[in-house]
Amino acid sequence: MHRPMEGVRILEVAQFTFVPAAGAVLADWGADVIKVEHAEHGDAQRGLVRLLGLDAAGKGSSFFPIMEGPNRGKRSIGLALETPGARKVLEELIRTSDVFLTNFLPTARRKLGIEVEDVRAVNPDIIYVRGSGFGSRGPDADKGGYDSTAFWARGGSAAGVTPPASETMMRMPAGAYGDSMGGMTIASGIAAALYSRKVTGEPSLIDVSLLGVGAWATQFSVNLALLADGPLPVAQAPKHGSRTNPLVGAYRTSDDRWLELCMLQPGRYWPEFCRIAGREELVADERFDSTEKLMANAAEAAELVAGIIAGRPFEEWLELLGSGAGQWAAVQNAWEVGQDPALRATGMIASVVDAEGKDRELVANPVQFDETPVRLTRAPQFAEHTDDILRELGLSDDELIQLKIEGAVT
Repeated sequence: MHRPMEGVRILEVAQFTFVPAAGAVLADWGADVIKVEHAEHGDAQRGLVRLLGLDAAGKGSSFFPIMEGPNRGKRSIGLALETPGARKVLEELIRTSDVFLTNFLPTARRKLGIEVEDVRAVNPDIIYVRGSGFGSRGPDADKGGYDSTAFWARGGSAAGVTPPASETMMRMPAGAYGDSMGGMTIASGIAAALYSRKVTGEPSLIDVSLLGVGAWATQFSVNLALLADGPLPVAQAPKHGSRTNPLVGAYRTSDDRWLELCMLQPGRYWPEFCRIAGREELVADERFDSTEKLMANAAEAAELVAGIIAGRPFEEWLELLGSGAGQWAAVQNAWEVGQDPALRATGMIASVVDAEGKDRELVANPVQFDETPVRLTRAPQFAEHTDDILRELGLSDDELIQLKIEGAVT
């Protein structure tokens, strides 16, 4: 299996999901990712015990999906970064690493001596990566942020999906939604920086913010607003279909499931849809018998499509629409996504063995090399690899014990 990051060492001083997700992607690609955790309680995300009304880990299990997703494939070391003994260990790790990856805020970085100049004083060739809520410069550089605030709310997505008359703001559709996209963004930046260093010999300083990722995700609308020199007009979408195409939009089945149609060439796919639906007479209907008429009378056609789809159950429509060439998709919940045959056929739902030796599954990162599914290993338990990593750095058992007595390592 081709693992393009083999031989690359990433030193990660980060917690929660946004930046650690980048480390997980790089570990999937073969990098040796060493995760530095707080010497007493580890990554703060380990303390989140309930999410979406569910226990964050299975009963009696150490398998903790919100840790596994952004931390699989890594090794964990517990370091009290504020202590002299831990500082020596950290500097040796910096010296032997290709990339330093952090989401600590500037104040914390300065206090711990892990700003770019501190790290480069130890290893001038290291690539230094900062993940932040709102960017490394400007008035909010020292302001903390999560994806719900920086990516979703401030980045434009929340306003984009919340109807004008809604009494509540629409929430992110999944936990760590923006964090996961941000992690992929950071990983791609690191890949480019590694290539650049190989070609030029110069290391890069990389910045990725959740706000920037959010603006990139909504760039289509933001760019139009910039062109218009003001907010975009609030457009009330029709109940069914689009304004000029009855075969674009969401439709509800008889058993209250949803289908998303996106047949952007209405004249081409209207006859096929009518045939599949058993309503071939609509092809010759004078309101819809040309592309121009179908687009002009899209509202009427969409009402008919809504009634037709509402007349059959979801599973029946999956079979019927699957027999045609038009573009559509089932609206799937989280369980159905995990069972999606296309994801499974391409290895995008990957197996991983947990600490108890039980087979589990996780979503793989979406980049695949040479048509080969990624091989995952579980996320580390807190400070699980401290002793191994210290021995790799050349410390003796006596030195290791002394560091533990001093509280420098866990």
